Amino acid sequence: MKKGIHPKYNQIKVVCSCGNTFTTGSTLDVETINVELCSKCHPFYTGEQKIVDTDNLVKKFEDKIEKSKKMSFKSKKAKMAERKAKKDQISKKQEPTLTLKDMLANADISK
Repeated sequence: MKKGIHPKYNQIKVVCSCGNTFTTGSTLDVETINVELCSKCHPFYTGEQKIVDTDNLVKKFEDKIEKSKKMSFKSKKAKMAERKAKKDQISKKQEPTLTLKDMLANADISK
């Protein structure tokens, strides 16, 4: 190993939000590190479900679900039935259009 190029390796105390503390090695120049989860309170190790939501992502998702429940959604069949009914209603209102042949016949153009 070359001398003078490697960082200094320090012993650091880690403090978890659950109150657990332990020491570990690191190249950081601080005495303590504060963390939110450790092996004593992590859901994988404890088997309990615990939602860690630091950016309010879970709250935003739940709000989005509530908003979507309030909105009315229609199935594809319902949408197609509405379109067909609307199209039938429009076609009933319109009078039959004259074709070019009918217009020429009504114009009585002589050669």
